[in-house]
Amino acid sequence: MNTGQEAGSDGRMLRRYDYDDSWVLAADIGASANDVDVDIDIVGTTAIVVADTGSGVTEAEFELPDGDATAEVRNGVVTIEVDR
Repeated sequence: MNTGQEAGSDGRMLRRYDYDDSWVLAADIGASANDVDVDIDIVGTTAIVVADTGSGVTEAEFELPDGDATAEVRNGVVTIEVDR
C-alpha cells in the first residue's frame, strides 16, 4: 500500500491510498450533512466534487486512475474508491 497526504490552505486533509486492487481518495471537508450539500459526479477519469454551504459554492476536480469508481460522503469525509 502506498499513501499520500496533503493539507490545503484551510488545514483540511486529503489522503490517497494505493492498494493492489483499488485506489482510494479520502478528503475531510469538515462539515456535517446538516451544514453542507455535497454532490459528486464521476465523468470518465475525473471526479467533480461540489460543496454548497448556503453562503457559497466550492468545486474541486480530482483525476482518477482507470477503473470503476464509487463515491460517498459520510460524517464530513468524501471518499472516492476506484476498483482496478
